[in-house]
Amino acid sequence: MSEPSKTPLLDRVHIPADLRNFSAEQLKQLADELRTETIDAVAKTGGHLGAGLGVVELTVAIHAVFDTPADRLIWDVGHQAYPHKILTGRRDRIRTLRQAGGLSGFTKRAESEYDPFGAAHSSTSISAGLGMAVARDLKGDKNNVICVIGDGAMSAGMAYEAMNNAGARNERLIVILNDNDMSIAPPVGAMSAYLARLGSGATYLKLRDVGKQLTKHLPKSWDRAITRAVEHARGYVMGGTLFEEMGFYYCGPIDGHNLDHLLPILRNVRDAEIGPILVHVVTQKGKGYGPAETSADKYHGVVKFDVATGAQAKSKGGAPQYTRVFADALIKEARKDDKIVAITAAMPSGTGLDLFQQEFPARTFDVGIAEQHAVTFAAGLATEGFKPFCAIYSTFLQRAYDQVVHDVAIQKLPVRFAIDRAGLVGADGPTHAGAFDTAFLGCLPNFVLMAAADEAELTNMVATCAAIDDRPSAVRYPRGEGTGAIIPAAAMPLEIGKGRVLREGHKVALLSYGTRLGEALKAADELAAHGLSTTVADARFAKPLDLDLVLRLAREHEVLVTVEEGSVGGFGSFVMQALAEHGAFDAGLKFRAMVLPDVFIDQDTPAAMYALAGLDAKGIVTKVFEALGKDATAETVKLA
Repeated sequence: MSEPSKTPLLDRVHIPADLRNFSAEQLKQLADELRTETIDAVAKTGGHLGAGLGVVELTVAIHAVFDTPADRLIWDVGHQAYPHKILTGRRDRIRTLRQAGGLSGFTKRAESEYDPFGAAHSSTSISAGLGMAVARDLKGDKNNVICVIGDGAMSAGMAYEAMNNAGARNERLIVILNDNDMSIAPPVGAMSAYLARLGSGATYLKLRDVGKQLTKHLPKSWDRAITRAVEHARGYVMGGTLFEEMGFYYCGPIDGHNLDHLLPILRNVRDAEIGPILVHVVTQKGKGYGPAETSADKYHGVVKFDVATGAQAKSKGGAPQYTRVFADALIKEARKDDKIVAITAAMPSGTGLDLFQQEFPARTFDVGIAEQHAVTFAAGLATEGFKPFCAIYSTFLQRAYDQVVHDVAIQKLPVRFAIDRAGLVGADGPTHAGAFDTAFLGCLPNFVLMAAADEAELTNMVATCAAIDDRPSAVRYPRGEGTGAIIPAAAMPLEIGKGRVLREGHKVALLSYGTRLGEALKAADELAAHGLSTTVADARFAKPLDLDLVLRLAREHEVLVTVEEGSVGGFGSFVMQALAEHGAFDAGLKFRAMVLPDVFIDQDTPAAMYALAGLDAKGIVTKVFEALGKDATAETVKLA
């Protein structure tokens, strides 16, 4: 006889409609089973665990009360959406999370009708939800729109811009604030739950509307004064004055793990015929899994781990991570120069600045999920003679482009950008790929742009940034381990705009920008085996470009190929422009620029993603033979 299932209720749920006839007690059991399934799945795949565990009961309650997918449910960021995926027809694929050909680690429209809006960057849910609510009203539909946003995401300006717009429009919209870290709530318990239930009920809402009808006949100044006094009084008892001022009806705080509280309040909110409502729930990251509850980061992001102990799989202990190399290099520079300060936008550990902060707490600034503010804040520091290093992932720097242009580049302020996660990033997929920074920064006057080929180069480039005090600069580097290069004990600033040649040849020239240099060297070995003498050079700088080096390579070789971990419009485009302006193509030069393809590449291992992009040694060799008008496969067979 087979063993009984450990998840008997969850086994009956294939889509959310299947749980809507469950009793409250069954929903509690379902939540326990859903938590167990989430832990087991992430233990096998890695991913974002703590956030999902914190919203298990909330996920169950939302899908039990609302008619998803007709009712639109938008999860901000998407870190917390694994339990949602399990309940919405994707349980059979949940152990493919973040794997090649598997489920995305975030919400994704192409993946399910239960994901009405794709996410991965924070603070977009209320804006998207308001758009959906307005579209609903324009069409004459009656469905609900529910946005679930965390307290961290709520700290970003975009969330408040959306709330301000929603409050002014008085659109019917439900925002659920998942408060698991900010401690912005008064004590949560039976009394606050009772008040929230009372305040969200039809009787109170009708009395509220009757009051509004009465006061609107009074002079406007009296009406406003009375309404504000009532809402302020309610705010002192129930919290939420800030949200009320923005035009939202506030309900909460309530215990986000107590279904006896969640279910009736969500039903009241669902049935309320008023404008925007904010439901404030208080939850615990990592809830229900001991190792996550006691972890400092609540197991925000994990690799594969042992469920029984919580022990995460250890890396094989290879070369240091680029992020760590950057942090160590910056700390060494800061010991020599007390004007160096470091700025992060809610990613201290992700950028390595947590290590900087341990030694220089007063010179480290975490501004929250506010990349726009981070950049202009850095610009302000620069005006006063400080040397700000603004460490932001390439994909997140996109959010602050206007500030980079207007507040940094135009004013020629020496802000130093440490651009982490440049290139393809593996399991996080296209939303976190650093594909565009060389293109969008390279078109700006006054910038110095660098890309590190290895750990030693990154160390020297940090010192180079520190030494540049008359204009902005940036150094890009990838996620993951370095190459094993020997890191210099004392960093040396590089000569601005000068590359280096690592191997001399005379037929083919490979000019690399960034960490594809290792693949270029491998390609050169293979090309040499085919009798093609190959030069390999490291550009180091995209701006200013080493024009002497570029023109020499063009003049002395039949083929010139640039290789970079970025989109079209970046380094290769700058080289092509320079070659065209100096007539290099008139002599018959065969030029090719190798860039990321014009698609968003889904998650896989970085090596597999670069192979798919054609940016590995094999792809480089193929590109050279293509430029020469030869078939690489045939040449390989001939050599064999």
